Amino acid sequence: MTGKLTHIDEDGAARMVDVSAKAETKREAVAEGRILIAAAALDAIRAGAVKKGDVLAVARVAGIMAAKKTADLIPLCHPLPISSVTLDLDIEEGGIRATARVVTTYTTGIEMEAMTAVSVALLTVYDMAKALDRGMRIEGVRLLSKTGGKSGDWTA
Repeated sequence: MTGKLTHIDEDGAARMVDVSAKAETKREAVAEGRILIAAAALDAIRAGAVKKGDVLAVARVAGIMAAKKTADLIPLCHPLPISSVTLDLDIEEGGIRATARVVTTYTTGIEMEAMTAVSVALLTVYDMAKALDRGMRIEGVRLLSKTGGKSGDWTA
């Protein structure tokens, strides 16, 4: 870990970082996470047989909407002009993987928006399919990469 905590002032109080002097640059973040699901519930999702509707379509829209609302959910995040959000939901052995890619041209990073998109998409899968499997487990929500900005590129 490098540097000091930028969301804490000299007295130890939480603060929003002033990004007004930073250059606007293209910034991109990719995040992922997974929800583990019982085989029967996963089969129902794959077949489009969940009573609440198309689980993957609703989860995708929920994740995209969540990325746009990140500053409303995470207190010290800046509201960002988002240029693009893509959210892929892939059915895999034992679950569904969500991958979000979020892009902005602004003065601060977009990592929180990507992780929020993944988190809310997976929570939506849980909500849509909980009648079939209350034991679903969300895991591994993490940043895979980020590009742009003063600190440069980073990859997990």
